[in-house]
Amino acid sequence: MMRKRIAAATFAALLVASAAHAESVMMSPDWAVGMCKAWNADATLTQALMDSGWVKNNKGRGFKVMQIYREDCAESPRIELRVAEKDGKATCVYGGKAETKLDSDADYLMWAATPQWTEMGRGDYGPMRAMFFRRLHFDGPMNEAMSNMGPFEGFLLLVGKVPGQTNACPSK
Repeated sequence: MMRKRIAAATFAALLVASAAHAESVMMSPDWAVGMCKAWNADATLTQALMDSGWVKNNKGRGFKVMQIYREDCAESPRIELRVAEKDGKATCVYGGKAETKLDSDADYLMWAATPQWTEMGRGDYGPMRAMFFRRLHFDGPMNEAMSNMGPFEGFLLLVGKVPGQTNACPSK
């Protein structure tokens, strides 16, 4: 009887451990949580976007929004990151499913096909080339984005730093 309990407990622990190590699907709400954590660990994003005043253009809501999705996963929901001024930094305060109605004067919508997200995440090319060659589609305050190209490139590199499965699309 004791062996069965130990075996069952061991099996349960293995299941929990394997689930904990399983990667989220890229651009799923779970994956967005990891993006938010990675954002907050990146000094360029948290400080440069504070110093430039980028985070303050939030239409009085107290946060900016970036919604992103994989173009080749048309039926998948978008995810969003919300960034707010917190403790003198541009801090990601939410990563998950898209919930905010975007304001194109302050917020960003970005989409690309999965291979292009992967390439940008590896640093194969930056945002200028990606937008010029229409590998990255973008809607939002273009002048603001152009004046923050360094942090924008850092944001794209986060995609490569947050592990995510690309062989499946995020589910609703």
